[in-house]
Amino acid sequence: MGISDEKVVAVIMVGGPTKGTRFRPLSLNIPKPLFPLAGQPMVHHPISACKRIPNLAQIYLVGFYEEREFAMYVSSISTELRVPVRYLREDKPHGSAGGLYNFRDLIMEDNPSHIFLLNCDVCCSFPLPEMLEAHKRYGGMGTILVIKVSAESASEFGELVADPITNELLHYTEKPETFVSDRINCGVYVFTPDIFTAIQGVSSQRKDRANLRRLSSFEALQSATRNPPSDFVRLDQDILTPFAGKKKLYTYETMDFWEQIKTPGKSLKCSGLYLAQFRFTSPNLLASGDGTKSATIIGDVYIHPSAKVHPSAKVTSFSLRFNHDV
Repeated sequence: MGISDEKVVAVIMVGGPTKGTRFRPLSLNIPKPLFPLAGQPMVHHPISACKRIPNLAQIYLVGFYEEREFAMYVSSISTELRVPVRYLREDKPHGSAGGLYNFRDLIMEDNPSHIFLLNCDVCCSFPLPEMLEAHKRYGGMGTILVIKVSAESASEFGELVADPITNELLHYTEKPETFVSDRINCGVYVFTPDIFTAIQGVSSQRKDRANLRRLSSFEALQSATRNPPSDFVRLDQDILTPFAGKKKLYTYETMDFWEQIKTPGKSLKCSGLYLAQFRFTSPNLLASGDGTKSATIIGDVYIHPSAKVHPSAKVTSFSLRFNHDV
């Protein structure tokens, strides 16, 4: 397969109604991934970023929501971006890596050379083409987007240590009790199809251990309450941690903005970050007006086409949703 023939697919994890409860009450009447940030559904931002990936063949959304909740959006965004977008519903929790593996046959349908994996509740500039180029240079199984944060906040995320010269991931620990590093996992990855072999290996090891424990009924009972099912594989603890330092995983550091969208308060901050980004990426989405014939617009403002704004109004650093009058 030549470089020009290589295909890339993207998988975006969108969670489900029992996830993201800290985002309530904003997610009570609308799925969290469809809640608007800067005038666009939360999931729209990573999807539109995927559009910039060379040779993108397909985008998959994976989650626990009913398919009907995403049907209209998936149809409209596929038409808008001219990229096939498909929603895949998990039948049960498989873990972040297990969920990817659960749909491996569909994901590999186009025989992609690379697979992007993104979390929906991440706000950043998504430097995906740059990540892909770096990943190809590294020659490993996967590359993780990382960012430098304050030592005080690092423990809230997955902390990692990378080689300063080669960028190889040397050590990874999820939310450590003691400080390890000020570099954290951004929840954005690119993998080769070898990731599926790695996930299958974790699952097989778990099955083998479970079979050994069946030597006694008492030990089997204890194991059932202590250990996750063999098909439940976590990307952080089960893949990143054990594969660190084995020349399989590498890092790509972003110097741009990054936030995790877990609470209602974060939605306001992230809307502002995306609106500021629109100045450079999508200036056509920002409103304008000097107060002569239309409203006075100050700062980065998004106004939905159906919103009504009086010519005498003054709107500053905000996004007006549909059917609003000002």
